[in-house]
Amino acid sequence: MPRTKTKEKEVKRKKVVKKKEKIVLTRGKRKESIARAVTKEGKGIIKINNYPLGTMEHRYLRDMINEPIIIAGDAAKNLDINVHVHGGGITGQAEATRMAIARGIIKFTGDDELKKKMVEHDKYLIVEDSRRVEPKKYKGPKARARFQKSYR
Repeated sequence: MPRTKTKEKEVKRKKVVKKKEKIVLTRGKRKESIARAVTKEGKGIIKINNYPLGTMEHRYLRDMINEPIIIAGDAAKNLDINVHVHGGGITGQAEATRMAIARGIIKFTGDDELKKKMVEHDKYLIVEDSRRVEPKKYKGPKARARFQKSYR
């Protein structure tokens, strides 16, 4: 006996359309440090290597990282920023983090006036510092120093 479809077994599937949330990925570099930031809408939480910014002990570096957020003002209040940074020392990491955050805020908001404001405050919030460590040469102990000569 062939099977017949009954109305009870027919199930209409509804498509659930989710709105894609806006996510911005940015990068900041300083010396050997590289920071990658993920910026999205949220409650205004900033995390560095999965630790909240407020738990950072070094006050000067915490204030340095906070600079782009203070300059942005209300534009950065409702942004969640998660930064992963590695390499180099603590100051280089802080400057790389600062750059990644500033670039993320500018890219997320798309505000040219905010970018000009940040460049006026400090050019290196947006632009990478191209200086790198000079490599050691073969005729000396360091990059520029030469081995001393002794004649007696």
